[in-house]
This record gives sequence, structure tokens and C-alpha cells, in this order.
Amino acid sequence: MERSATLTQPVSAHDHIKGSADAPLTLVEYGDYQCPYCGAAYPVVKRLQKALQKKLRFVFRNFPLTQAHPYALIAAEAAEAAALQDKFWEMHDLLFERQDLLDPDVIHLWAQEIGLNHEKFRNDVKQGIVQERIRKDRQNGILSGVNGTPTFFINGTRYDGSPDYDSMLSVLESELVLHAV
Repeated sequence: MERSATLTQPVSAHDHIKGSADAPLTLVEYGDYQCPYCGAAYPVVKRLQKALQKKLRFVFRNFPLTQAHPYALIAAEAAEAAALQDKFWEMHDLLFERQDLLDPDVIHLWAQEIGLNHEKFRNDVKQGIVQERIRKDRQNGILSGVNGTPTFFINGTRYDGSPDYDSMLSVLESELVLHAV
């Protein structure tokens, strides 16, 4: 693994986090809900979470590539609006699991499906409450050297290898050994 870039914005309570704060491994993803490579990485991350369990803390940050993906921003707004109702991960998972169906017309149906207050969801998006969060994630990503999606950081260092399960697991396990020393 080439150690070329580091995470400039440390993981904090501001982030969307799955896993324990004292986990020895932290995997941060800068992702785009419409990016096919992020879609391919989604089950890899799920598998890593299952394999490493309490040893892994996963963080997702928005990096919508709006010029390449016309619905990326709408999807990020939906995830952030869901977060305001404590349903970020439910929306995050739906957006990736149904990526091929992503369309502005279905997002409200998905919001209903996961039990969101529809009026609050719509207002949070319409009033721009969630856009600042997305802008900050993207800005912090750029400062950390993110220039495409998905971009992963393992314990604060950009992972430049292949985003496949075996490659990522190998690096994460190496980090575990380093962390134990």
C-alpha cells in the first residue's frame, strides 16, 4: 500500500459511523451513491464489517460526483435527510442496494419504506439543511486528496489498492498487526 495521502478531517461524532469508537481499525469511505464503483464496493465493505466485526469502525462521507452522476447529489441529500431522523444507514443501504433504480421519483417512496416522516424529509431537503453537510464532506475529501470514488482511508491513510475484498482485508489485517505492536 502506497502511503501517499492522509485524512485531514479526523473521524468525529459529526460522522456517520458504524462500529465502536475504540475499534483498532477505522475504514473511511468517500463515496457517491450513483457511482458504479461505489456500488461494487458496497458489498465488499459489508463483508469486511462481518469478517472483522468489533475490530472495524466504518465511516461514510459524501463525495457526489455531480458532473458524472446526475442523481448523486439528490441521493446524498436523501441520506442526510434520513440521518436527521436517525435513519442514515437504512437509506444508505437502500441507495446502494437499489442503485440501478435510482431516480428522483423513487427516493420519496424509499423514504416512506424506511419509516421517515415524509413532510420533514421533504422540508429538510427543500430548505437546504442537508446541503451544508454534503459540501463539508466533499471539501474535506478534496483536502485529503480524494479525486474519485470510492476513496478509502484505513486508519487515516489513503488506501490506493484495489477495492476488492481480499486486497482490503489483507491491508486491514496488516494494520491490526501494526496496531497490536
